[in-house]
Amino acid sequence: MRTLSAFVQFVLGSLRVVLRGNAFYWAWIGLLVALIVRGGIAYASQLDQGLIATSMRDQVSWAFYIGNFTFLVGVAAAAVLLVIPAYVYHWKPIKEVVVLGECLAISAIAMCGLFVLVDVGRPDRLWHLVPGLGLLNLPSSLLAWDVMVVNGYFVLNFLIATYLLFSLYLKRKPNPRLFTPLVLLSIPWAIGIHTVTAFLYTGLAGRPFWNSAILAPRFLASAFCSGPAVLLIALQCLRRFTRFEIQDAAIWKVAELMAYAMGVNLFLLGAEVFKEYYSATEHLAHMQYMFTGIAGHDSIVPYMWLSVACSIVAFLLFLVPATRRNWITLNLGCLLIWAGVYIEKGMGLIIPGLTPDTLGEIYEYFPSRSELWVSAGIFSIGFLLFTLMLKVATPILLGEFHVADERGSRPSEPLAGVARLRV
Repeated sequence: MRTLSAFVQFVLGSLRVVLRGNAFYWAWIGLLVALIVRGGIAYASQLDQGLIATSMRDQVSWAFYIGNFTFLVGVAAAAVLLVIPAYVYHWKPIKEVVVLGECLAISAIAMCGLFVLVDVGRPDRLWHLVPGLGLLNLPSSLLAWDVMVVNGYFVLNFLIATYLLFSLYLKRKPNPRLFTPLVLLSIPWAIGIHTVTAFLYTGLAGRPFWNSAILAPRFLASAFCSGPAVLLIALQCLRRFTRFEIQDAAIWKVAELMAYAMGVNLFLLGAEVFKEYYSATEHLAHMQYMFTGIAGHDSIVPYMWLSVACSIVAFLLFLVPATRRNWITLNLGCLLIWAGVYIEKGMGLIIPGLTPDTLGEIYEYFPSRSELWVSAGIFSIGFLLFTLMLKVATPILLGEFHVADERGSRPSEPLAGVARLRV
């Protein structure tokens, strides 16, 4: 009962933390809320009109929403890049910030679910995929496996982050017999969520662009770049605006690991390009549409070359120690990696895989204004979740938000017996 009471106090104290902040904090929250409302209005219109409100058609039935879903699964999986050096090799500089990677994973998975929701024409039928209510058709359905691993990863990261922060709030070390197995389990699970997502594409034999054995390794390599790119910038913001001490060594080590991951990603992309162009079968059409265009249909070509250029420049910036340890080039590299992988996992994965379609038709897809507003709303929900979680996690990690010492508190104190807050 004491633990339950303390957890209730922890939740109430967390609510007080997120309701306190300076003008910049509230301006950021206000912007996100405004975008969420605008995205909600766009989604309400889409529900009323149907998917015809989007630019998706029979030829391109997966598009911007699913591209964002695929990208964000990678961002969520990237938390393992912090977990491995922290809990497998016990490297202390990263171990101190690994909980922030868990928070990023929670936010990313929440956005993944929302992008799937808005992509479904009849979201009221999604209950068929709810374990215990619907019929998942395990083990034959890859979609069912994806539902299980993605939602399971969300629950796992939520438990890890909540238990760690609650333990620190109580001024206790997490129980290693409970905490360590959960953390170690998150490593193969993180690899599994992006592997199963890749298998959703690879298993479609009628789509030769996706029917590749190295698609899953490509997914993982790009994921270990894009997720940490977001986290590195977030860590620097925390160090700039709070008293949170993050060692340079932690940031530089993550950047070094990102360089290796991007090198593998570029190598695998080159292997795919070589296979298609050297064999020059009829399946080359998808790669041609991607990089050179077909019969004047080349709207996607500039974006794909931009993605490759961003990835190569970022790889070189992170590979060289001097530029990896320079804050300007480090942040530039993070932005380039994010842009390069985002385009690759969006337009560069979905659109060429569906163009030309199975009848040889070419439909030039570009997201509609409705799709852009809905996506902006979903990203704002994710950023809001991440912001609020960091708002709670930061003072706990700093020791500024913790259970009160009952012997030293007085009933007249407004937070006596609940928590001491100095944020």
